[in-house]
Amino acid sequence: MQKLILALTALSFAAIANADPITDETVETEIVEDGDAFRDLKQKAFKPGEKLVYRMTYGVWDAGEATLQVLPTKRTVKGRQLWRVRGVGKTISAFEWFYKVNDVYESYVDKKSIVPWVFKRRVDEGGFKINQDYTFFQHKNKVKNQKGKEFAVPSKVQDMISAFYYARTLDFSNAKKGDVFEVPIFLDDEIFDTKIKYLGKEVIKTRKGKFRCHKFSPLVEQGRVFKSDDALVAYITDDGNKIPIMAKAKIQVGTIKMHLVKWEGLANPMSYVK
Repeated sequence: MQKLILALTALSFAAIANADPITDETVETEIVEDGDAFRDLKQKAFKPGEKLVYRMTYGVWDAGEATLQVLPTKRTVKGRQLWRVRGVGKTISAFEWFYKVNDVYESYVDKKSIVPWVFKRRVDEGGFKINQDYTFFQHKNKVKNQKGKEFAVPSKVQDMISAFYYARTLDFSNAKKGDVFEVPIFLDDEIFDTKIKYLGKEVIKTRKGKFRCHKFSPLVEQGRVFKSDDALVAYITDDGNKIPIMAKAKIQVGTIKMHLVKWEGLANPMSYVK
């Protein structure tokens, strides 16, 4: 459940469980100098104060809710300002009676380079719990977990929640159908090379109206959670915000939809279609 509540809102999350881990050999060839970790993306897609609320629907029922926020902080790393991005996923209504979910993901990301320096994950799903704390040393291409174990990672590696925001900095204004974007993500002490394929532009209708969107499909493995390798599609607003506004997944037992129902503090106007 936790991967469906928060994973569908980020383009690459749903592919994490199916992607092949990156090998140590791959990591070693991608180690770079300090300057690469301290890039300046000059992104204008989001800013502190942004709040996005998603609903997860199974059939005709609202089953879960995910809230994503960007918050200012006074924390710095090597003199660089950090933003705190926070994601909370939970079940709602009658679904709490048989499977209660309360998941929290937090990441302290570099304001300019949108890479994580600290990640916290607290999962509580029907009694199953996960507590993870990662410290990222982006200038050294290393990550340390809560047990003190270190891992070599690729340059500019993301965590589960920072990947949502980093994906919004990607430039797909000139993307062509079939183009593939890759984002390395560190999760559960492993590195996953997640991939998302561009499918073109489309106008979609949501609970909040019609929007011009870019359409993407995370590349996933058929037969595990999803019914086919293109069973998950996500729609990103065709505007300066680049917000995932809706995602649909055909799974073995039906269809799950995640859609944006509330927002505030956006950096740019939304791509409404009158």
